[in-house]
Amino acid sequence: PAKASILAERFMPGPLTLLLPKRSVIADLVTAGSPMVAIRVPAHPVAQALLNPLDFPLAAPSANPFGYVSPTTAQHVAHQLGDKIPFILDGGPCEVGLESTIVGFEGDLPIVYRKGGVSIEAIEKVVGVVKVQEHSESNPAAPGMLKSHYAPGTPMVIGDLNTLAATYKDAKVGVIVFKHTIPGVPISQQIVLSPQGDYPEAARRLFAGLRYLDNLNLDIIIAELLPEIHLGRAIN
Repeated sequence: PAKASILAERFMPGPLTLLLPKRSVIADLVTAGSPMVAIRVPAHPVAQALLNPLDFPLAAPSANPFGYVSPTTAQHVAHQLGDKIPFILDGGPCEVGLESTIVGFEGDLPIVYRKGGVSIEAIEKVVGVVKVQEHSESNPAAPGMLKSHYAPGTPMVIGDLNTLAATYKDAKVGVIVFKHTIPGVPISQQIVLSPQGDYPEAARRLFAGLRYLDNLNLDIIIAELLPEIHLGRAIN
């Protein structure tokens, strides 16, 4: 679709994935039998150095097992995959911290299948109104659409922090907040995503914060939702 070209021109390389009909030259194994293929061009210089010498597209899965918190450093990948992979290219911590935004199409209408590093507002600024596809438990069209995807092992509840802290006052609690800590929980068990309320900073810190709390042997993690604007929507 014409709008796919517009999005590619504006946001690639970058945290955008386009979901498009595949040609027969692409093996079904690459797409798990789906007639669609996801196309992405990372902007990171290490990824560019890997891809530029190749005269073919590189097929790659995520660097973490299905259902786990996404890795944002090479150390996270090593911890999860260990000797299952022969080596790791370490380009430093992820600059965006969230998955890419996945956009497909119904005719010429862009559909956001996964909210991510390119905000809905940024996309709509260049192609107009888009449709946002919410979670699917039965037949997800793209990664990240299952409600339990990217989940820590520790039980996690999202809501009003003061109410949740009172509810779990007798438990060992971890907290994820946007800007301000809450009383009654040790500071070492709280992750402040961005004291200044900066959405890109909050995105960069989200998954590392989840991993940190998940390793504290907590009874529960409680978290608040961010305002439903910009990257706050993807973080939520």
